[in-house]
Amino acid sequence: MKLVWSPEIASKAYIDTVKSCELFKHSGVAELIAAMAGGWNAKMIVETWSHGGVVTTSAGLAIAARHTCGRHVCIVPDEGSKLEYTKAMRDAGVTSAEVIVGGAEDVAAALPEVDFLVVDSRRREFGKVLRFAKISQRGAVLVCKNVNQRSVSGFRWHGVLDRGTRVVRSVYLPVGKGLDIAYIGSTGGVVSSRKGPSRWIKHFDEKSGEEHLIRG
Repeated sequence: MKLVWSPEIASKAYIDTVKSCELFKHSGVAELIAAMAGGWNAKMIVETWSHGGVVTTSAGLAIAARHTCGRHVCIVPDEGSKLEYTKAMRDAGVTSAEVIVGGAEDVAAALPEVDFLVVDSRRREFGKVLRFAKISQRGAVLVCKNVNQRSVSGFRWHGVLDRGTRVVRSVYLPVGKGLDIAYIGSTGGVVSSRKGPSRWIKHFDEKSGEEHLIRG
Protein backbone atom coordinates (compact mmCIF):
# COMPACT_ATOMS: atom_id res chain seq x y z
CA MET A 1 0.00 0.00 0.00
CA LYS A 2 0.98 3.64 -0.48
CA LEU A 3 0.03 6.93 1.08
CA VAL A 4 -3.13 8.12 -0.66
CA TRP A 5 -4.26 11.73 -0.60
CA SER A 6 -7.75 12.51 0.76
CA PRO A 7 -8.84 16.11 0.11
CA GLU A 8 -11.96 15.62 2.25
CA ILE A 9 -10.02 14.71 5.39
CA ALA A 10 -7.46 17.43 4.67
CA SER A 11 -10.22 20.05 4.55
CA LYS A 12 -11.82 18.81 7.78
CA ALA A 13 -8.50 18.80 9.65
CA TYR A 14 -7.64 22.26 8.32
CA ILE A 15 -10.98 23.85 9.23
CA ASP A 16 -11.13 22.31 12.70
CA THR A 17 -7.56 23.45 13.42
CA VAL A 18 -8.37 26.98 12.29
CA LYS A 19 -11.22 27.02 14.81
CA SER A 20 -8.99 25.60 17.54
CA CYS A 21 -6.15 28.03 16.88
CA GLU A 22 -8.44 31.01 17.41
CA LEU A 23 -7.49 30.52 21.05
CA PHE A 24 -3.88 31.38 20.22
CA LYS A 25 -2.40 34.72 19.18
CA HIS A 26 -0.39 33.12 16.41
CA SER A 27 -1.12 30.30 14.03
CA GLY A 28 -0.58 29.35 10.39
CA VAL A 29 1.89 26.48 10.61
CA ALA A 30 -0.51 24.36 12.65
CA GLU A 31 -3.32 24.52 10.09
CA LEU A 32 -1.05 23.59 7.22
CA ILE A 33 0.57 20.66 9.04
CA ALA A 34 -2.83 19.41 10.23
CA ALA A 35 -4.15 19.47 6.67
CA MET A 36 -1.16 17.47 5.44
CA ALA A 37 -1.40 14.87 8.23
CA GLY A 38 -5.12 14.53 7.64
CA GLY A 39 -4.88 14.58 3.86
CA TRP A 40 -2.31 11.79 3.78
CA ASN A 41 -4.51 9.82 6.20
CA ALA A 42 -1.61 9.38 8.62
CA LYS A 43 -2.06 6.50 11.06
CA MET A 44 1.12 7.00 13.12
CA ILE A 45 1.77 10.67 13.83
CA VAL A 46 4.87 11.47 15.88
CA GLU A 47 6.21 14.81 17.09
CA THR A 48 8.93 16.06 19.44
CA TRP A 49 8.33 18.77 22.04
CA SER A 50 10.25 20.32 24.93
CA HIS A 51 9.90 22.91 27.69
CA GLY A 52 8.88 26.37 26.52
CA GLY A 53 7.45 25.26 23.18
CA VAL A 54 4.02 26.21 21.87
CA VAL A 55 1.34 23.59 21.31
CA THR A 56 -0.42 24.99 18.23
CA THR A 57 1.16 22.37 15.97
CA SER A 58 0.40 19.69 18.55
CA ALA A 59 -3.24 20.75 18.60
CA GLY A 60 -3.39 20.49 14.82
CA LEU A 61 -1.82 17.04 14.85
CA ALA A 62 -4.27 15.87 17.53
CA ILE A 63 -7.16 17.06 15.39
CA ALA A 64 -5.74 15.35 12.31
CA ALA A 65 -5.30 12.10 14.25
CA ARG A 66 -8.93 12.27 15.32
CA HIS A 67 -10.05 12.51 11.69
CA THR A 68 -7.75 9.71 10.47
CA CYS A 69 -8.38 7.49 13.52
CA GLY A 70 -4.62 7.44 13.90
CA ARG A 71 -2.21 7.30 16.81
CA HIS A 72 -0.63 10.60 17.91
CA VAL A 73 2.57 10.37 19.95
CA CYS A 74 4.54 13.26 21.44
CA ILE A 75 8.12 12.64 22.60
CA VAL A 76 9.34 14.85 25.46
CA PRO A 77 12.73 14.82 27.23
CA ASP A 78 11.59 14.82 30.88
CA GLU A 79 8.65 14.67 33.28
CA GLY A 80 8.56 18.45 33.63
CA SER A 81 8.04 18.85 29.90
CA LYS A 82 5.34 16.17 29.99
CA LEU A 83 3.39 18.04 32.68
CA GLU A 84 3.78 21.36 30.84
CA TYR A 85 2.68 19.83 27.54
CA THR A 86 -0.40 18.05 28.88
CA LYS A 87 -1.52 21.17 30.76
CA ALA A 88 -1.09 23.37 27.66
CA MET A 89 -3.08 20.93 25.54
CA ARG A 90 -5.79 20.71 28.19
CA ASP A 91 -5.98 24.51 28.40
CA ALA A 92 -6.35 24.59 24.61
CA GLY A 93 -9.32 22.25 24.84
CA VAL A 94 -7.64 19.56 22.73
CA THR A 95 -7.14 15.91 23.61
CA SER A 96 -3.49 15.43 24.49
CA ALA A 97 -1.30 13.05 22.54
CA GLU A 98 0.17 9.88 23.97
CA VAL A 99 3.20 11.40 25.71
CA ILE A 100 6.42 9.36 25.97
CA VAL A 101 9.37 10.56 28.06
CA GLY A 102 12.88 9.74 26.87
CA GLY A 103 15.62 10.50 24.40
CA ALA A 104 13.91 11.56 21.19
CA GLU A 105 16.05 9.42 18.90
CA ASP A 106 15.68 6.33 21.13
CA VAL A 107 11.90 6.63 21.39
CA ALA A 108 11.54 7.33 17.67
CA ALA A 109 13.54 4.21 16.89
CA ALA A 110 11.17 2.12 19.05
CA LEU A 111 7.93 3.37 17.47
CA PRO A 112 6.59 1.30 14.55
CA GLU A 113 5.49 2.38 11.08
CA VAL A 114 5.73 6.18 11.39
CA ASP A 115 4.01 7.87 8.44
CA PHE A 116 3.97 11.49 9.66
CA LEU A 117 6.83 12.97 11.69
CA VAL A 118 7.32 16.54 12.90
CA VAL A 119 10.60 17.68 14.48
CA ASP A 120 11.84 21.03 15.76
CA SER A 121 14.94 22.18 13.87
CA ARG A 122 16.08 24.20 16.89
CA ARG A 123 16.78 21.01 18.82
CA ARG A 124 20.24 19.51 18.36
CA GLU A 125 18.93 15.95 18.15
CA PHE A 126 16.39 16.58 15.36
CA GLY A 127 18.65 14.98 12.74
CA LYS A 128 19.04 11.79 14.78
CA VAL A 129 15.27 11.55 15.18
CA LEU A 130 14.87 11.70 11.40
CA ARG A 131 17.59 9.10 10.90
CA PHE A 132 16.39 6.54 13.44
CA ALA A 133 12.62 6.82 12.95
CA LYS A 134 11.08 3.65 11.52
CA ILE A 135 9.34 4.82 8.36
CA SER A 136 6.12 3.11 7.35
CA GLN A 137 6.19 0.82 4.32
CA ARG A 138 3.40 3.02 2.92
CA GLY A 139 5.84 5.94 2.84
CA ALA A 140 5.86 9.01 5.06
CA VAL A 141 5.82 12.78 5.29
CA LEU A 142 8.65 14.33 7.31
CA VAL A 143 8.37 17.93 8.53
CA CYS A 144 11.07 20.13 10.05
CA LYS A 145 9.65 23.28 11.64
CA ASN A 146 11.50 26.44 12.75
CA VAL A 147 13.94 25.95 9.90
CA ASN A 148 15.07 29.58 9.98
CA GLN A 149 16.40 28.98 13.49
CA ARG A 150 18.03 25.62 12.69
CA SER A 151 20.70 24.44 15.12
CA VAL A 152 22.96 23.14 12.32
CA SER A 153 24.00 24.50 8.94
CA GLY A 154 24.21 22.80 5.56
CA PHE A 155 21.10 20.66 6.08
CA ARG A 156 20.33 18.08 3.39
CA TRP A 157 17.65 15.39 3.63
CA HIS A 158 19.97 12.71 2.26
CA GLY A 159 22.53 13.75 4.85
CA VAL A 160 20.28 12.93 7.83
CA LEU A 161 18.08 10.08 6.60
CA ASP A 162 19.04 6.44 6.75
CA ARG A 163 20.83 5.15 3.66
CA GLY A 164 18.37 3.79 1.13
CA THR A 165 15.54 6.11 2.15
CA ARG A 166 13.98 7.39 -1.06
CA VAL A 167 13.01 11.07 -1.01
CA VAL A 168 10.39 11.43 -3.73
CA ARG A 169 10.24 15.21 -3.41
CA SER A 170 11.00 17.93 -0.89
CA VAL A 171 10.07 21.57 -0.49
CA TYR A 172 10.86 24.57 1.71
CA LEU A 173 7.92 26.80 2.65
CA PRO A 174 8.38 30.30 4.14
CA VAL A 175 5.47 29.75 6.54
CA GLY A 176 5.92 30.70 10.18
CA LYS A 177 9.63 30.33 10.94
CA GLY A 178 10.16 28.08 7.94
CA LEU A 179 9.14 24.53 7.07
CA ASP A 180 11.18 21.84 5.32
CA ILE A 181 8.98 19.00 4.09
CA ALA A 182 10.01 15.70 2.51
CA TYR A 183 7.80 13.02 0.96
CA ILE A 184 9.28 9.55 1.39
CA GLY A 185 8.39 6.85 -1.11
CA SER A 186 6.73 3.59 -0.11
CA THR A 187 8.73 0.38 -0.11
CA GLY A 188 7.04 -0.75 -3.31
CA GLY A 189 6.78 2.58 -5.13
CA VAL A 190 6.41 6.31 -4.86
CA VAL A 191 4.04 8.32 -2.71
CA SER A 192 1.01 8.86 -4.88
CA SER A 193 -2.57 10.06 -4.92
CA ARG A 194 -5.64 8.61 -6.59
CA LYS A 195 -5.84 8.91 -10.34
CA GLY A 196 -7.39 12.13 -11.49
CA PRO A 197 -6.64 15.85 -11.32
CA SER A 198 -4.11 17.14 -8.80
CA ARG A 199 -5.37 18.13 -5.35
CA TRP A 200 -4.17 21.33 -3.73
CA ILE A 201 -4.08 22.83 -0.25
CA LYS A 202 -4.41 26.62 -0.29
CA HIS A 203 -2.78 28.30 2.70
CA PHE A 204 -2.72 32.04 3.43
CA ASP A 205 0.05 33.31 5.72
CA GLU A 206 -1.43 36.27 7.59
CA LYS A 207 1.99 37.55 8.71
CA SER A 208 3.61 37.74 5.27
CA GLY A 209 0.44 38.21 3.24
CA GLU A 210 1.54 35.38 0.94
CA GLU A 211 -0.66 32.62 -0.41
CA HIS A 212 0.86 29.13 -0.80
CA LEU A 213 -0.51 26.28 -2.89
CA ILE A 214 0.67 22.81 -1.87
CA ARG A 215 -0.06 19.95 -4.23
CA GLY A 216 -1.08 16.65 -2.68
